[in-house]
Order: sequence, then structure tokens, then C-alpha cells
Amino acid sequence: MKQFHFITGLPRSGSTMLSGILLQNPRFHAGMTSPVSALVKTAMRTSSGLEVSAMMTDEKTQRLVQGIFAAYYDDVGDAEVIFDTSRQWAANLPLVTRIMPNARILACVRNPAWVIDSIEQIVRKNPLRQSRIFAGEGESSTVFSRAEAVMRPDRLVGFALNAMKEAYYSSEAGRMLLIEYDILCQRPRETMKLVYDFVGETWFEHDFDNLEYEAETFDSHMNTPGLHTVKRKVTWEPRDTILPPEIFSQLAGMAFWRDHHKTKAHIIAQPPVESAKAVT
Repeated sequence: MKQFHFITGLPRSGSTMLSGILLQNPRFHAGMTSPVSALVKTAMRTSSGLEVSAMMTDEKTQRLVQGIFAAYYDDVGDAEVIFDTSRQWAANLPLVTRIMPNARILACVRNPAWVIDSIEQIVRKNPLRQSRIFAGEGESSTVFSRAEAVMRPDRLVGFALNAMKEAYYSSEAGRMLLIEYDILCQRPRETMKLVYDFVGETWFEHDFDNLEYEAETFDSHMNTPGLHTVKRKVTWEPRDTILPPEIFSQLAGMAFWRDHHKTKAHIIAQPPVESAKAVT
């Protein structure tokens, strides 16, 4: 089998940018969220069903799951290293450890206040569209209802945040590298060198001024153009938040990875910044 690693983390925190950078290496394959985690979960539920569970050992289930990876990525050409992306992986590190014991997890994080700010930026850039991020007019009516909706435990940001907390404090956290969005934007070459060291790969000289990645079909399906748009050049441009102070201050303290003392995870992050400015 090819070597597999995983990308996970919070929305609007650089996972698509990271994939775009990794794709420049001809030995690598990476992309936005794939259906593999959902297919794996479906296969596991089926193998545990009452009618067939007596015939399915753990070893058979593991081979079945590994076969899903091999089949889905059979068409990636000469790529030797695959980075599969899903926010689900953060909530399933024991499973990752079992099915891919040599895999590493790259987790993209960003202060939740700026995650919500970034989502709000996209929504306001598309005032003629009803984004499918929200379930109806009630959720999408104001910035307050939009922020509350995506922060619920089973929704876009809330689930990802809870999954990352679970992974961060787990016994498997040592196989995970947290990459803070601002650091990746400000110092991409140094950050990627640490990524290469973490996954045990030989350095490839990336061009951080010429990224190529798009997901227009998916973003159009979500009725949210720009959701996975990656700027051509990796840059860091401070700007003021567009969130009301009440929302920003409530979310700003949720960057749990600032506490480095209760985890085995590896972390690329910067000291907290109190001012309400961040990258575009």
C-alpha cells in the first residue's frame, strides 16, 4: 500500500491551503475533504450488523477498511504518499492508529473567533445566495444566529472543535501535529519544513507564490462560492474583525491548544494576540 497520512482540524484554518502546497510535490497527493471517512464508517457499521457480525473478525474488518483506501486512491498515478482530509479523523484517532499505524495527522487550527469571522466574510460576499451551511432562514438571518448555528456540537465548527479537543488530549495525540493558520501564512517555508520532518519525508522546495487549487463544484453545491478558494500566494494581511465585539470576545478564548502542558501533541503556534486583527 501507499503511505497514508491524514489532514484534519477546524474549518477555515488552512487545510485546503496545506493540501495545495503538498500537491506541488509530485510524490504527494492531497485534496479537500474526501468521502473516505464516511465510507469507512459505513463499512464498519455493516460489518457489525447482526446478520454478518459473526463472520467478521477485527482482522477482516481492518483489511476491508484498508481496501477502501486502496480502492479510492487507485487513480492517483505515481503519488507515493497520500494525505486524506476529513474533520472526522480527529474524533477517530484510535481507529487511525489501528488501520494505519505509521500514519501521522496534520491538524490545522485557528482561533475560533477568526474561524467564525472568516465564515461571516464569505456569507457577506454572497448576499444573493442562501448558503447551505445554514439550515434555513432562521439560522441565516443575523450574524448572531449564524455564529450560534455553526458552533453547535453537531455542526460545522462546533463538531470540529470538539473533535480536535478529543484528539488533543488523547493518548494518541503524539502522532498529531497542530499547525496554526497564522504561522502557516506568515512563515510557510519554515512551517512546511517542520511538516516534512514530522511525516518523515525528504524536503521538496515549494513555490509559495504560485499555489493552484480549486473546488468550484463543491462550493457551488454548497451555494457558498469561495469556501475553498486558495489565494495564489501565501501571505499574511492583518485586518479588523467584522464580528460584533460580543461574539468575538466569547469565542476568542476557545483556542484550547494554547495550553501545551496537558497534551502529547506537537504544535506549531504563536503566542496569543489580543488585538482584533487577523489575516484575510
